[in-house]
Amino acid sequence: MDSQTQRIHRLQERVEELPLEASVEIGRLKKEIAQLEAQIDLDATPWGQVKLARHPDRPYTLDYISKIFTDFREIHGDRTFGDDYAMIGGMARLRGELVMIIGHQKGRTTKDRIFRNYGMPKPEGYRKALRLMHLAEKFRRPVLTFIDTPGAYPGIGAERRGQAQAIAFNLRSMAQIRVPILTTIIGEGGSGGALAIGLSDRILMLENAVYSVISPESCSAILWKDQDHAEEAAGALKLTAKDMMEHNVVDAIIPEPVGGAQIDHDAAASFLAKELERHLGELVRTDLKLLLEERYSKFRKIGEFLESK
Repeated sequence: MDSQTQRIHRLQERVEELPLEASVEIGRLKKEIAQLEAQIDLDATPWGQVKLARHPDRPYTLDYISKIFTDFREIHGDRTFGDDYAMIGGMARLRGELVMIIGHQKGRTTKDRIFRNYGMPKPEGYRKALRLMHLAEKFRRPVLTFIDTPGAYPGIGAERRGQAQAIAFNLRSMAQIRVPILTTIIGEGGSGGALAIGLSDRILMLENAVYSVISPESCSAILWKDQDHAEEAAGALKLTAKDMMEHNVVDAIIPEPVGGAQIDHDAAASFLAKELERHLGELVRTDLKLLLEERYSKFRKIGEFLESK
């Protein structure tokens, strides 16, 4: 779907042909954009950030792949149980350089959301992701992961197939993968479901994304025994991009178009592409031994605590 900005540009190119029609339509679209931006600015709270990160028109992993990468070839299955369509991955080219892409994928229509399990992977999804990382390691290709999930799927079937074990095994293995790993949080970064593909050398975060150990609703349910305090929980969780930078969890915040990435997919992809190229270029030039040491050290340093006698 074209954004309002793209439609304005097309109409401006035709303004000489249809001056009255174009000027009226341009004025209406500009007003609509201004209203959307104002609405977002008024809700610049942690809970507002959560809602924006979950916006149904926000670009998903496959959207960024189509706009930033070329020659993407998806790889399916975990070679153990089956395929998980909430986790996608495959080889592609970033400005000609071969990379391995792995990321969560949500759906927009009801049918697609069910097909993608609302972006919540099962154990086979995480095992597929790890299989692709080892494949990238074999062929010495950098790994780019894209996080956008409410969390790992909590269903009985997933638990029976070893959900917690699959996530834990990914964390242990990613600490030792002998190629650069670059992670970008593009929407929701929820709990272990996000961390399972997020233990990397650099973590980038889109301006309106969120990253947290638990969703605000689940936090509210645990602390207050209901979900009515989700907004309060969002503030306490410190889950915004700014919070993550202040606590040294992420390495860079990527700007989004005014009003959010959902307003203009092309602009959002352009901002992201520049940062991916820059950070990946730095990582591939880093000595492998030093890269692994810094990766380990990075996650050992995350978090703060106080000791009392």
